[in-house]
Amino acid sequence: MRARSLPLSLALLLSVSDCTSASFVSRMHDKATRHTKAFARDIRAAFAPILPRQDDSAQQRLTYCKLTDNGLTGNSGGGGGNTSSGEGATTYSGHGGSGGGWGTATGSASSAAPTGSSVNSPWKLVQELSGSGFFDESNWEYWSSKDPTNGFVDYLTASDGWANNLLEINDDGHAIMRVETTGTVGDEGRKSIRIHSKSTYNIGTLSIMDAKHMPTGCGSWPAWWSNGPNWPIGGEIDILEGVNDYTNNQYTIHTDSGCRLTTDDASKLDITGTVVGGTNCAAHETGNQGCGVRSPSNVSFGAAFNGNNGGVYALSWTDEGLAIWFWPTDEVPSDVTAGTPVPSTWGTAAARWAASGCDPSKYFYDNTFIFDTTFCGDWAGSAWSNSGLPGQEESCAARTGYSTCEDYVRNKGGSFTEAYWEIRSVKFYSLK
Repeated sequence: MRARSLPLSLALLLSVSDCTSASFVSRMHDKATRHTKAFARDIRAAFAPILPRQDDSAQQRLTYCKLTDNGLTGNSGGGGGNTSSGEGATTYSGHGGSGGGWGTATGSASSAAPTGSSVNSPWKLVQELSGSGFFDESNWEYWSSKDPTNGFVDYLTASDGWANNLLEINDDGHAIMRVETTGTVGDEGRKSIRIHSKSTYNIGTLSIMDAKHMPTGCGSWPAWWSNGPNWPIGGEIDILEGVNDYTNNQYTIHTDSGCRLTTDDASKLDITGTVVGGTNCAAHETGNQGCGVRSPSNVSFGAAFNGNNGGVYALSWTDEGLAIWFWPTDEVPSDVTAGTPVPSTWGTAAARWAASGCDPSKYFYDNTFIFDTTFCGDWAGSAWSNSGLPGQEESCAARTGYSTCEDYVRNKGGSFTEAYWEIRSVKFYSLK
């Protein structure tokens, strides 16, 4: 993976740290503090051993909200959205109804950050899900209820998932989540997997998901996302999501009333993506669509993502707001690979919702993280006859010869051999 160069200011600090007095480093630190809070936080972490100690009361601190044992209480929402295509915005219902709230779990967590980065990270690894223990039921709750987004899908329990060969750890140690490929299925829908983290997360969280392959194809609607209690009160963050043959990911949040993007101008938002669907993020005021940002990368989703050996998605959730980055596998920053992430060195985020327009602790709390693959439903079904978005130059109706999504999914099981997840790892960090 290609290493990223450090910012000039950080490189200068590193070059003088061994031969310059602590007072000089302190002056540089003070200048960095005035320049940018995010950068200063990383500098403080990097040079903590040589900076002069200050009184705790004089320092501004970020607080990580600890996980709680309280269950989440809601599963309302979902449904009722609509979809448009072409040059306009892609809109759809939020997942809603994802419930969750199964308290906390240790999983296969590790608290020791790997070595290999020349700069200390301001983040501490609290849980890593990978390898043979990825699917442990201490890590995930297996959703087996009706799909809140009205998908033509039959979600299985863990035991049924293994029995139907929908779950696997392959020879590379990657976690596989498939869908049923039986030729024709009944009214119950096509079998699939939906898992929710048993740990819940709050402000002060960094999640990094590394995937080699994701579900793709007409009729499919895969997502990697998070959701809080009483949807949309506790917030929903769609990190990786799209439908059918799309090639460009869509990042979206769904919230209670009052959360907004401050503008639809990408340069003013400091993002590389394009705002779609407007600036109001309130689910119940936007037909459940929330506010989204389309990725500029045509290898960030679907078949194009898979053909490029996948990639990595990172969500930063701090008091500054929400920010999401995507890197193809051969462009992942070295600090991410080393397990010592420093987000202030990652450049412009693909999507961002700043705290000035959407309080990240008020509108998002007690979130569980979720993998799922559904079919048709409120988005993929509604978009079945649409065309004009990246990857969907021709509608699925035209490509498949089927007039409805459900008829296609019901009868063409052999078309879903590529509708699977292959996950290298999922990591959760908290601020030190």
